[in-house]
Amino acid sequence: MRLMLAIVAVLYSATAMAQGSPPPTIGGKPLVQVKPHGAPAPAKPTSIAGKLQACLDIDDGTKGRLDCYDAIFPPKPNPKAPAAQRVADCRLTKEEDDRLACYNGFAEKIPKF
Repeated sequence: MRLMLAIVAVLYSATAMAQGSPPPTIGGKPLVQVKPHGAPAPAKPTSIAGKLQACLDIDDGTKGRLDCYDAIFPPKPNPKAPAAQRVADCRLTKEEDDRLACYNGFAEKIPKF
């Protein structure tokens, strides 16, 4: 009976100490509990086509849409630029209205994903 009482006392004291002790550490650093993140943010389009289509959401004929296109292809005006055969050639057009129309023509031809 004494032995049983001693074992119960030891176990009880061990659980009492475990509840009042500081968090466990490894190498002197406390363990960290990783919490799940909330809902993931919507992915931004990474392809050039996706970025061009994202610019179509901005009002047509505005400086904002042109700035969106210019962020993808920085303008390098060339007064002797030939007609654009690919979307990257639109940046060579000097006039903003012509450059916007050029980008719009290519962006509207891209099939939706």
